[in-house]
Amino acid sequence: MAKTTSKHGKSRKSQIERAKVHNQGNVVHTVFDDLDWHPLDTEIDNTRDKSYMRKIKPRSDGQRALMEAIKDKNLTMAMGPAGTGKTYLAISAAVEALEAGEIERIILSRPAMEAGESLGYLPGDMHEKMAPFLRPLYDALGDRLGGKRVRQLLEDGTIEIAPVGFMRGRTLNNAFIVIDEAQNCTYAQLKMLLSRLGWHSTMVVTGDPDQSDLLDGMSGLADISKRLSTLPNVSVIKLKSEDIVRHPLVAEMLQVL
Repeated sequence: MAKTTSKHGKSRKSQIERAKVHNQGNVVHTVFDDLDWHPLDTEIDNTRDKSYMRKIKPRSDGQRALMEAIKDKNLTMAMGPAGTGKTYLAISAAVEALEAGEIERIILSRPAMEAGESLGYLPGDMHEKMAPFLRPLYDALGDRLGGKRVRQLLEDGTIEIAPVGFMRGRTLNNAFIVIDEAQNCTYAQLKMLLSRLGWHSTMVVTGDPDQSDLLDGMSGLADISKRLSTLPNVSVIKLKSEDIVRHPLVAEMLQVL
């Protein structure tokens, strides 16, 4: 009987074994297990452009202000439209702090909020259910560290990616915390998240108040940022359309939409 292989020459047995590895621990990969490739696979990582490993440089005045604020303050609120690099710069700063030995772990969190449509029931355990919502964070980590290193750090707990609902009651010491998509958090949720900050830790909260998927008036990002802007040890950075580093058309569209 002929051996079943994929179009890339991989046997079905090897794919199954690879899927078992991907599903171990707190690494969420099941969405790719039935395909012939995975974004964190070694063969993909080896052909990736390694220029991303160099030190990040700001591409606008707003990004420069954000990077300086993250470096100087223990809490930074980064607000602005899509494509301004809020999440990417925050995760890059977290990776640099980890590599320099300034922190012991990276904790990334975002609310499990569907963007205007219902995804219905998602199978699997908690990590598998959260995978679609946390994918942008995995992408940014992969760009900065490479797939193999990300898997290692996730497996040993150095990097933790958790939903907002599982942050209550924790004290996060010696950590770099990034709260992403904070416009989809209520006032009470953000207050709870901000109070998780422990000794020798840095927290960056990112979001766009104009793109909340909550009902009108429920998002707490704008209100909390306004209140915190009066504190000397908190930096509130407001990025603008001029700071968008995606396709120039994105900035033009957001100005009229």
